[in-house]
Amino acid sequence: MYFTSKLPDVGTTIFTVMSKMAQAYDAINLAQGFPGFDSDPKLQQLVTNAMSEGHNQYAPMPGVYSLRERITDKINTLYGSNYHPETEVTVTAGATQAIYTIVSAFIRPEDEVIVLKPAYDCYEPAVQVHGGKVVPIQLKAPNYRVDWKAVENAITPKTKMLFINTPHNPTGTILEKEDMLELQRILVGTDIILLSDEVYEHIVFDGKHHESVARYPELRKRSFITASFGKTFHNTGWKMGYTVAPKELMQEFQKVHQFNVFSVHHPSQKAFAEYLKEPSHYLELNDFFEQKRDLFLNLIKGSRFKARPSAGTYFQMLDYSEITEEADTAFAKTLTQKHKLASIPTSVFNLNQQDFKMLRFCFAKNDETLKRAADILTKI
Repeated sequence: MYFTSKLPDVGTTIFTVMSKMAQAYDAINLAQGFPGFDSDPKLQQLVTNAMSEGHNQYAPMPGVYSLRERITDKINTLYGSNYHPETEVTVTAGATQAIYTIVSAFIRPEDEVIVLKPAYDCYEPAVQVHGGKVVPIQLKAPNYRVDWKAVENAITPKTKMLFINTPHNPTGTILEKEDMLELQRILVGTDIILLSDEVYEHIVFDGKHHESVARYPELRKRSFITASFGKTFHNTGWKMGYTVAPKELMQEFQKVHQFNVFSVHHPSQKAFAEYLKEPSHYLELNDFFEQKRDLFLNLIKGSRFKARPSAGTYFQMLDYSEITEEADTAFAKTLTQKHKLASIPTSVFNLNQQDFKMLRFCFAKNDETLKRAADILTKI
């Protein structure tokens, strides 16, 4: 049987590769971005209660209304926006599904989509499988700041969409107010849709504030925001997230969503609707993960790795250029096989796999795991 692949250059994700290698070599897994601790037992009990109460059939297509109310209340309170739960939010099977559905709803063959690299690996295949053209703009190590002039110059009459991600995976950087104002200036007068991946919105450090697209009316009216309950509440395996957007955009999103997903896990939605009534469940995450970051960085102070402290997310980039000239993909394998510590080589996310000698480590682990990992790093 003959066929032509729509994604001929896509193979197994680096997350799967490195996690499989970590398992094979019995290595500490600081590669894949999942927490090394359980979600709140209270939240787990709320899911159990929802199942016991009979919420086991299809949820409404956009999501349980009480959850949509909690989501819009949260966003509107935090960012001064005015999203409406009836028409401007959809509960999704994680942020990745939301991103894919957004692209499906709007990208046609030959449409151009600007992607800032390094970029999370689900962005570009979603564009390519729908016949769109990715227009990559490389961010440079070590600060990975956005060159907004380059973004402006990349815009053409064919530009349909622009991706941003803040806090940023894999670099741990954040967009500041001046970035958002510059982005707003660039997009005024265009019909470009902005897709803002904000799954780490509640993990921002050093007294900074998350600069959500929702704060900026001129950006908000053209934007989808995607978010993740899995990242926020330590249960990535539940695959629960949501997206918000103006009514006109959300109508198009739901046309696709109703056929590729329809609705997501009903008991979890009921549980989150109750759990979100207490804002401390997400507002305390900044301090929690900042302590994890600081512990990890303090523990590796004596190592030959160089670090710029992560400004957000639960990832820390480490520069190993003083240790070896090996490619990051090769050094990540060496670190896993020989030293029993798995990380993510970040060149795989860069334009032309440009190698800045940087590895990404996940510090969303218990303190003992971080201490064991740091002991390895300080001995290399």
